[in-house]
Amino acid sequence: MRAIYRLITTTLGFGMCLAMLTAQARAGCGDMRNWQGPFEFAQPATLPLFTAKAQPSAEAGQRGSSGPSIVGLWKVQFVSQGNANHNPSIPDGAIVDFGYSAWHSDGTEIMNSGGRAPATENFCLGVWGQTGYLTFELNHFALSYDATTGALNGNVNIREQVTLSPSGDMFSGTFTIDVYDPQGNKADHIAGTITGKRLTVDSTLP
Repeated sequence: MRAIYRLITTTLGFGMCLAMLTAQARAGCGDMRNWQGPFEFAQPATLPLFTAKAQPSAEAGQRGSSGPSIVGLWKVQFVSQGNANHNPSIPDGAIVDFGYSAWHSDGTEIMNSGGRAPATENFCLGVWGQTGYLTFELNHFALSYDATTGALNGNVNIREQVTLSPSGDMFSGTFTIDVYDPQGNKADHIAGTITGKRLTVDSTLP
């Protein structure tokens, strides 16, 4: 964990939830324009990919259906995929953010980003819906502030499409992060994969 914090401190200057118009603007996954190697890479064993099984009934495919629940506290990790043409280039498999995300039964969500300084705002909010028996979508919003002046310097929209494991203790899927300046102009885009591991009252670090 300390190694990850050191990496982000030296290469990003936060963690799903990127590049903004100013060097101080970071949202979701940090200021990606300043990324330089060496990168911290996710281990393949930590990136399970789930696919939804056939729905057992018509009712099971509706939002709010019974079955494994996405509700709970999750340890999440965002990993770059398909960002080779980003400026600067972000290699596949590089960890771009991590943290803790709580999905609530009322359809809201909150995330504490582990790769973002609190002075720039490291909590962000979202809303989610169920799209199938084991599939869910998240629409997540973040604000970014200048750590020195406290001025708003960016808005971020993070979208996730995830599939819950049949056991209900893991999820995996894809994410996109779109960054906008305070005037609403799109400034950046990044995509990748996300994984989540459920935390319980018996969970321990790391």
